Order: sequence, then structure tokens, then C-alpha cells
Amino acid sequence: MRAESPAARDPERSRAVRAALAVGIAVAAYGLSFGALATASGLDVWQTCVLSLFMFSGGSQFAVIGVLATGGLAAAPAAIAGSTLLGARNALYSMRMAPIIGGPWWRRLLAAQWTIDESTAVGTAQPTLRGQRIGFWMTGAVIYVGWNLTTLIGALVGDLLGDVRMYGLDAAAAAAFLGLLWPRLRSRQPIAVAAAAAVVAALTLPFLPPGVPVLLAAAVAVVVGMTNWLGPRPGDPAAESVLDRDAGL
Repeated sequence: MRAESPAARDPERSRAVRAALAVGIAVAAYGLSFGALATASGLDVWQTCVLSLFMFSGGSQFAVIGVLATGGLAAAPAAIAGSTLLGARNALYSMRMAPIIGGPWWRRLLAAQWTIDESTAVGTAQPTLRGQRIGFWMTGAVIYVGWNLTTLIGALVGDLLGDVRMYGLDAAAAAAFLGLLWPRLRSRQPIAVAAAAAVVAALTLPFLPPGVPVLLAAAVAVVVGMTNWLGPRPGDPAAESVLDRDAGL
């Protein structure tokens, strides 16, 4: 009789780990682009690595080097403002993740560093509290370690990589994130939320400073989500089935 594998004995953990690895590895690979572009914009290798170690927010980091590349040190105030606006969305994530993380203050303090788009998405996508915690911590760890390693590699060998945009690493990260999001679009209400946020972000991106379109899209998502225009109403039999399905029952 063949021994049962640990994954088969613990499908809850297996599901969370698979999602964390799929998203985390794809996103971490994108750190190559950041490392190469950061040194090309004028940062030293150590400055590039410090940004990844302590800022650890891909959108904010790219905003910094994008502004610095066009305006040098004189553009530092604009770079700080843009990265701050982009990073503000993580405060919204922290409100969602706080009851999931739980525990003493030091655990929540550590979680704050890893509360990013991907860890929040993987964590909240799991059907149980235990799975949510595993998904959050595993995704955060994989991306943090991988992102910092690939940042260092990209910064050191950036000239050898050529134009890093040709490798499509940004598309790989986006595809992994979309793959995680897609199964959640199972009814009209979440589709409406995603579509409204995407339209607002796409329309405002060419005209507004970095970070502002993201915050506007988040605000639209909150408004559309809270109104529940297209979702099942309380007392509707369909509402019970949706709740049961989302709970994994």
C-alpha cells in the first residue's frame, strides 16, 4: 500500500502553497527588470538593493526610478510623492488583513512589510482562515526573498541583459495575478467591481501622477462593491448559495 503524501493529507495547505509559489515566483522574476532599470537610471547597486529591502513595493519602486531617470536628483521630491501615493494602497490592504493575521503586535508589524498586492490576493483567495494565513505568509516570503535576489542579479548584470522589457517579465507577473483573480469572478457583482476599477485606472493613467490612478480605482472598487448593485440581495435564495460557495462549503 502506497503511503499518502503530505499534500494529499493536507489539501488546504497544499492549495495555499501552490498559489503562493505560482504567483510569488512569477512576481519575483520581475525583480530582474527593477535591478537593471534602477542602475540604468543612476542608482548604485547598494542603493538599488536597499530600495528592495526596505521599500518592497514594486509599483512604488518603479515609480521612484522612473522619475529619477527623467529628472535626476532634482526629481527626488516627485519620486517620493509618487511612490508614497502608490504605497498608500497597502494601508487599505492592512485593514483587510489585520483580522486574518491576528496574534501579538510583533507579528502584525512583520506582516506590514509583506502586505502587498500579491500576498493579500493569495491570502484572501483561500476558503479558510488557516489557508489565508498560509497563503499570505508563504507568498510574502517567496516574493521578498526572490525579489531581493533578482534585484541584486539585475543590478549586477543589467548591462548584459540589454533591454529587460523585451523579456516580458511584467506580463508574466500580471498573468499570474490574473490567474489568481479569475476564479473569483464568478458572478456579476465582482465582475462589475473589477471592470469599473480597470476602466477608471486606464482612463486616468495618462493624465494623473503615478499612484493617483491606483487610488482612484481602489475608491471606485470600494463604492461599487459596497453598493452591491448586481449582487444577490439578503433573503434571496441565490445569496445563500453564493455565500456557501465562497466559504468553500
